[in-house]
Amino acid sequence: MELIEKYFPSLTDGQRAQLAALDDLYHDWNAKINVVSRKDIDNLYLHHMLHSLAIGKFIQFKPGTTVLDFGTGGGFPGIPLAILFPETQFTLIDGTGKKIRVAQEVCQALELKNCTPIHRRGEEEKGHYHFVVSRAVMPLPDLAKIVRKNISKEQCNALPNGIICLKGGDLQAEVAPFRHIIQITELTSYFDEDWFRQKYCIHLPL
Repeated sequence: MELIEKYFPSLTDGQRAQLAALDDLYHDWNAKINVVSRKDIDNLYLHHMLHSLAIGKFIQFKPGTTVLDFGTGGGFPGIPLAILFPETQFTLIDGTGKKIRVAQEVCQALELKNCTPIHRRGEEEKGHYHFVVSRAVMPLPDLAKIVRKNISKEQCNALPNGIICLKGGDLQAEVAPFRHIIQITELTSYFDEDWFRQKYCIHLPL
């Protein structure tokens, strides 16, 4: 939690309590259903929580914003973001039922009212949202093709509606089709830790 508070010092007591509770919840569930690599679970706050919250450094969602977390797995980045933005509505979808079950149980334990995990593939999602968020689920052109139908035409944020995703490594080929409109931000501009080198937050207006 010290790591989260270092970069998000204005959390409320309630938000701190919810974020702190995630440690035990994910350790418990991960022992039953593998949603985070067994080797990585002890790095939960750095590799998963803070990484997810990078989107909260990139954009401050306005109250009433709707967000689809595409391929959420066990709830990343959606659950940490739902804690950070309690007036934004998050829908979390994943095609793997057992992973969504973990996200559902975590949301229930936290009494997180603005976060709804659903067992559903992206191609089946019919709803409209201001933003689609994801963590390295698939190549960006493939993701854009699937979720274009889900982007609302109603604008209510400082950034235009579209995809906000977290990715790492060499992205040149992946972003080439969108090079005139895409915005790429290095996560080292937000966080000091070496782990964030060559990791990026990408905004693709749709």
